Amino acid sequence: MNLNFLIPIWVWCGLIMFAACLQAQDSPPNILLIFTDDQGYQDLGCFGSPDIKTPHLDQLADEGRKFTSFYSACSVCSPSRAALLTGCYPPRVGLTKVLFAQDNKGLNPQEITLAEMLKQVGYRTACIGKWHLGHKAPFLPTEQGFDYYYGIPYSNDMRIDPTAKLADDIVLREGVTRDQIKTVPVSKQKDRLVPLMKNDEVVEYPADQTSLTRRYTEEAIRFMAENKDQPFFVYLPHTMPHIPLFASEEFRGKSEAGLYGDTIEEIDDSVGQLMDAIDRLGLAKQTLVIYTSDNGPWKLKNGHGGRAHPLRGFKFNTYEGGMRVPCIMRWPGHIPPSSETDAVAGTIDLAPTIAALCGAALPQDRVLDGHDIMPLMTGKSAASPHQAYFYYKGNRVSAVRAGDWKLRTTPANPKKQIPEMVELFNLEDDISESKNLASEHPEKVAQLREMAAQFNQELRNASRPIGELGK
Repeated sequence: MNLNFLIPIWVWCGLIMFAACLQAQDSPPNILLIFTDDQGYQDLGCFGSPDIKTPHLDQLADEGRKFTSFYSACSVCSPSRAALLTGCYPPRVGLTKVLFAQDNKGLNPQEITLAEMLKQVGYRTACIGKWHLGHKAPFLPTEQGFDYYYGIPYSNDMRIDPTAKLADDIVLREGVTRDQIKTVPVSKQKDRLVPLMKNDEVVEYPADQTSLTRRYTEEAIRFMAENKDQPFFVYLPHTMPHIPLFASEEFRGKSEAGLYGDTIEEIDDSVGQLMDAIDRLGLAKQTLVIYTSDNGPWKLKNGHGGRAHPLRGFKFNTYEGGMRVPCIMRWPGHIPPSSETDAVAGTIDLAPTIAALCGAALPQDRVLDGHDIMPLMTGKSAASPHQAYFYYKGNRVSAVRAGDWKLRTTPANPKKQIPEMVELFNLEDDISESKNLASEHPEKVAQLREMAAQFNQELRNASRPIGELGK
């Protein structure tokens, strides 16, 4: 055997392997973004839940990084989703209220979503789950950068729009007919039955909500498998645990935390299936996985509401429990395992961060509010890029956090002779916002007031309109 001939072959093989490694390291990551609906800060085992079992999400945290001061941009659905996909506070893009089936509005098609940014650099994109950024044709996911959509168009307690496009092979359930769908206006519908859509058509009505978590999971796995040889972005906004709560037969009645716990434990099982699929496809080191929630939990009893403990507040308000949400990120080889950060970050940071990671250009003709938080994700920096974080309630700055200090104000109500309420908290010492320090630190109140006023004026000067049919 001629060894002089073999040496160049082995050298060549080594060079090929080295080049492949470099290519793998330099290739843009796949993105799996899991976004639950109304999940409380405490409602994961790794965030302290005493009775909801989430072994797969706990493992995700063991393999990745927990963010313990991670914020939604609003305490209700539609605005928080607009912020996630645009990197902007909701008033910046004109979407400050929850959208309903009778609305002719949605996220303005002129906005540039994260999906659109990623498509520009070759990503395949899918939205699988609850959309809630406009159900009319110009506002649907397939018009906002997503190649594929499967899910419900808004919250699962809403009704169907009679003008919705029905698939030829639509599955009609519970005795519903096409004629009923087309002739009964939203205001006259007695039951809150939500449609299931595929791309721009309703394919099932009413949707079988007991199977949604399972079907979303199957769709996400299928899409990842079909696109494993090119970069993909899967946005998976779950319907649960928004009320009314539904769980499959396999999980219903199993959690110690009631039906709410059942829905979270089923989502946890979904995460386990997704992680197994990523491993089977050989994509673990190439895939950034992010898990978080759109806002805090409903304040409900009888096993239908979540917990934000030790935070104060719930959905609909700007105490910490309404907007600080659980967040876990995993990307092997980039995000350190079993780590956490308490630096302030939020969903408005995801679009600019993911765009930077994937080599996508951010729009230069408009203002974005988020920052690239990759240094926080990797542990290379312990500092938040936010000098201040602003909590919006509708169009109003309801609160501002700068460092450990948070100022929260509630407007006066002259008709009821209720004066303005001013609350100042030190979140480092008082995470539960139990001690109002406003009277003890008037200078800090004044400083944060001015900071909020200046930012709000800047935002208004550079805000953009909501999308509206006919405009």
